[in-house]
Amino acid sequence: MFDLPAEQTAIRRRVTREGEGPDEVVAVTVSRTFEADVEDVWDALTTRERLARWFSPVHGDLHVGGTYQIEGNAGGEVLVCERPSRVQVTFGAPDSIVDLHLAEGPDGTTVDLVHTMALPHVGSGAGALYVGPGWDGAVMGLGLHLRGVPIGDPLEMANSPAVVEFNAASIDRWVAVVEASGTADPQQVADAREAAVQQFTVVPE
Repeated sequence: MFDLPAEQTAIRRRVTREGEGPDEVVAVTVSRTFEADVEDVWDALTTRERLARWFSPVHGDLHVGGTYQIEGNAGGEVLVCERPSRVQVTFGAPDSIVDLHLAEGPDGTTVDLVHTMALPHVGSGAGALYVGPGWDGAVMGLGLHLRGVPIGDPLEMANSPAVVEFNAASIDRWVAVVEASGTADPQQVADAREAAVQQFTVVPE
């Protein structure tokens, strides 16, 4: 269905700790450039019918001030919606924020997904391992969708052997990014890696 090394290499990853004291956050950034125009990418990211084809069904009021719920996952409030360049939502909690930035360039449209989480909730930069591999999978699904590759049921695909292998490779890459960032100690990284393996590579029976 996809070239695992190529899909992994296409994603750029970063983790930082920002702010000070009680306002400090862990910022997890996932970026990829797609060979598609910005309006097509925007439509794929914000239209219920298309979201259900590559990501998951999303219910609710998809406008600023409205709330949404991802089927079987997190929900939140729509904070910003600026066509075709930016969407910002809370994700599961008021201090867990996902910010999507779209920019069209000569090579296509670059999407920067920045997920910021309150440091007390994730403990360290190793908190990137709780969300990063999942966002990698979403970005891969978006890329397949934009290329017209049939995905079928996104939930079934997420539990397929190919995606489980993809997730395992993502965990290794995120471990390397966190270690290089200096935002977590070795024990924090090891504990978060173990949690990520359980979350992203163990298929529910």
